[in-house]
Amino acid sequence: MSTSQNIQIHLPILKEQEVELYVKREDLLHPFISGNKFRKLKYNLQEAKKQNKQSFVTFGGAYSNHILATAAAGKEYGFTTVGVIRGEELGVDLHKTLSQNPTLRKAYEFGMNFLFVTRSQYQQKKESSFLMELENQFPNSYFLPEGGTNLLAIKGCEEILTDADADFTHIACAMGTGGTVTGVINSSSIAQKVMVFPALKGNWIVDEIKSLQPNKSNWKVISDYHFGGYGKITEELITFINEFKKETAIALDPIYTGKMLFGILKEIQKGKFEQGDKILAIHTGGLQGIEGVNLRLKQKNKRIIL
Repeated sequence: MSTSQNIQIHLPILKEQEVELYVKREDLLHPFISGNKFRKLKYNLQEAKKQNKQSFVTFGGAYSNHILATAAAGKEYGFTTVGVIRGEELGVDLHKTLSQNPTLRKAYEFGMNFLFVTRSQYQQKKESSFLMELENQFPNSYFLPEGGTNLLAIKGCEEILTDADADFTHIACAMGTGGTVTGVINSSSIAQKVMVFPALKGNWIVDEIKSLQPNKSNWKVISDYHFGGYGKITEELITFINEFKKETAIALDPIYTGKMLFGILKEIQKGKFEQGDKILAIHTGGLQGIEGVNLRLKQKNKRIIL
């Protein structure tokens, strides 16, 4: 089982409030199958091998960490891979798309084939009729949902926390599809408080976590730090990520971990923690996405992530 290192963060606000903050460096587990993607894919890869499947078919947007991680895992473990990508316009000129999109370009280099679909088709990604069509098109394939969240993914994410993490009072985790958070809740101790920082906005988030049936109720969604919704990035967030890297030597992605760490430090500043509290923030990787974000920021003549 792979384990990651906990790094203590030293910032004036932490000393001032007498709160300890550590970052669990899951991003260092693998250069491309990093963080929670490594955890989510582990048991799914084993199951696909057990079922003698030859291919993985999965779903994602054009800058998806999950798409790239699946492509890398396929290359490393001997599976062909297919990415069902939202946005049919991206398939009109594949060469142009790949030249402008580092995520898809890298996935392509790992051997992934793409099926570009319309946004309305993509909305059918959980419907049996659409899945049946794909099964006919890609026989002997193992299907992974968007973001990779299923029961085996949750099982893998239960291995993020170890016995060595038992002395933390709070565990913080960013949320996309909910699989990582659920795994963390399941392996946390009842005395620990799990703080969930969604990258998306919406009132459905609590219900989404509940639908994955976590085994404890020691969690709370903190939904004030999504910066406008999934993929939305502001000048304030970019400044924070750059400053955090300068002060700690830890890079954060702007979709998940950047927003989470911003939120944790704001909550500390607001006095939401008690003296002596010890927080563990899970770094779920996703750093590959920075290059694509920076390309879009440059096009708008905005500051980039360093």
